[in-house]
Amino acid sequence: MKRIVVFASGSGTNAENIIDFFQKKKTAIVTHVLTNNKNAKVIDRANNLNTSHLIFSKAELNQTDKIFEFLKKNVDYIVLAGFLLKIPENIIKEFSGRIINIHPALLPKFGGKGMYGMHIHKTVIQNKEKKSGITIHFVNENYDEGAIIFQKSFDIDENENEFDVAKKIAVLEMTNFPKIIEEVILNKKN
Repeated sequence: MKRIVVFASGSGTNAENIIDFFQKKKTAIVTHVLTNNKNAKVIDRANNLNTSHLIFSKAELNQTDKIFEFLKKNVDYIVLAGFLLKIPENIIKEFSGRIINIHPALLPKFGGKGMYGMHIHKTVIQNKEKKSGITIHFVNENYDEGAIIFQKSFDIDENENEFDVAKKIAVLEMTNFPKIIEEVILNKKN
């Protein structure tokens, strides 16, 4: 059984969905939730599902080997679910092809630093896009530029706003993210 660590910075709905999904599977298990936000709701969600959590600072992630060493000993796959910090290069190299992120837009549009949450949906609406959706991709050294694993889109009605788009994105995330993570794990030759 493969070991997954989920990185999250906020409410943790995706993390909770992933933990719950894999608790019912024999493919993998989410062993820990890692967060850089001591007040993140994801901590409560992890605790409610009997999943350990680890809180760390940006400095611990980027200027020490604490998180890197923890991951090397305890992890097969890393999943980013609303994690807002950039992953350091040593972790990206060590886990190449085993770090998966979900982005609430159709990359390559609307990606990069600062493009997260409602910022994205508002920009999509302002640009009068006809479609939006989710992108699940591998993580590389640049924000939202790793190889795309999966995309799912929907049409945007001209009367819809960023909140309507956000609701549709949430449905796609909940439906697809855990399944695609499992597919990656099952298809990986390791």
